[in-house]
Amino acid sequence: MHRLTDLARAMFAAALEAVQPQALLRQLEATPDGLRVGGVCCAPRGRLVVVALGKAAPGLAAGLLAAMPRRPDAVFVLTSDGVPANAALAPHLRRAGHPLPDHRGVAATEELLALLASLRPEDGVVLLLSGGASALLAAPLPGVELEEVVDVTRALQRAGAAIGELNVVRKHLLAATGGRLAAGCAAPIATLVLSDVPGDDLATIASGPTVGDPSSFFDALAVLERYELVGSFPRLARFFRTAAGDDQLESAKPDDPRLQRATTHLLGCNAQALEAAAAVATGAGLRPVVLTRTLRGEARKVGRILAAAGRAAGGSEPVALLAGGETTVQVRGSGCGGRNLELALAAAVELQGVEELCLLAGATDGVDGGTPAAGAVVDGSTVARGQGRGRDATAALEANDSWGFFAATPEAILTGPTGTNVADLAFVLHAGGRPQRLLLEAFRHLPATPPPF
Repeated sequence: MHRLTDLARAMFAAALEAVQPQALLRQLEATPDGLRVGGVCCAPRGRLVVVALGKAAPGLAAGLLAAMPRRPDAVFVLTSDGVPANAALAPHLRRAGHPLPDHRGVAATEELLALLASLRPEDGVVLLLSGGASALLAAPLPGVELEEVVDVTRALQRAGAAIGELNVVRKHLLAATGGRLAAGCAAPIATLVLSDVPGDDLATIASGPTVGDPSSFFDALAVLERYELVGSFPRLARFFRTAAGDDQLESAKPDDPRLQRATTHLLGCNAQALEAAAAVATGAGLRPVVLTRTLRGEARKVGRILAAAGRAAGGSEPVALLAGGETTVQVRGSGCGGRNLELALAAAVELQGVEELCLLAGATDGVDGGTPAAGAVVDGSTVARGQGRGRDATAALEANDSWGFFAATPEAILTGPTGTNVADLAFVLHAGGRPQRLLLEAFRHLPATPPPF
């Protein structure tokens, strides 16, 4: 079983490698005046500005700057604390709070808005956009206080709101989201997107700063109503009602003529990570089956479902079930954890005593919730091993204390910040009915040493 969990870790490592900035930027074609990728071209006659936002911003910016023959006239990089960055980026680098916005994000966003507002039609912007930028672009709309944004973000996350719902609210609280970043810039903006959103909806990724937003203030109010938060945030509810119909406050819509100068290309997504993981599984003799690329739902329920799917898949053939997306956690307890850790712990409870099967759940950015782990890999003996350490899996689940269960254990996946972000991955590996011969052959293809996490 130890080697089966090693295979799961090797698959996760390959997935992360496939969506690293240096791998994704190979799509770019440098031109004497700028760059081209897919149908997106940026070769301005005037100033060239490079902007990178999100958890993958430093790696994307460093790779782009190294590939461009033309030196940009301005560079702006905004990322979260803990994300590694090349020393050469130091003059251009700003950091801000994530997942909860802070005053550093407000200052950085105001600086960015001013920079883009100074540009002319003959200038051009390359925007490298990755997950996490919604929280980093923290400058609120007029009439909204930063503390309100922080509090409602926290409340929605604790209630288990999906990322699309959370970002509908953000797009009606924050000044640089919902197409407003592009609408306030006279220069063309070419946006290269690294998606962390199931389904890769461009209006949802990083709250869509350069694409039209089909949602409204009424939709934002509906999210508060859905999670019974209107009573907790009466001032925001009133703001949503009174701002509805105000063209100066409303997000830019898909037919907004100011967005005609903005183009977008999907640089990387969860599907590429799944493809790389599947290749490792195939090379190790397991048949990969991608269950979904839009995994959603409450984490512990999804964990139980995936565990049950793994048990049902156990035939004569070794199989790897793969899923990508982002689950949610409805916080009821006071413990410490994250959606991947909670998913894995729920699966571990379901898999007690089951042999020749393991499950891995991990965040591709390397940070699961408020923990230092990306996730965990579990098998049929995980719960028993926890009991031997004095840890109760069921009690940890009830307290939302999945990190309390996995901390300082070999099950935890500790990558540190990875410099990329394409949402979450989950693998269920079943050795099949003839594990000895098949797995011995499969493990011959594994790296000599397990991944460094």
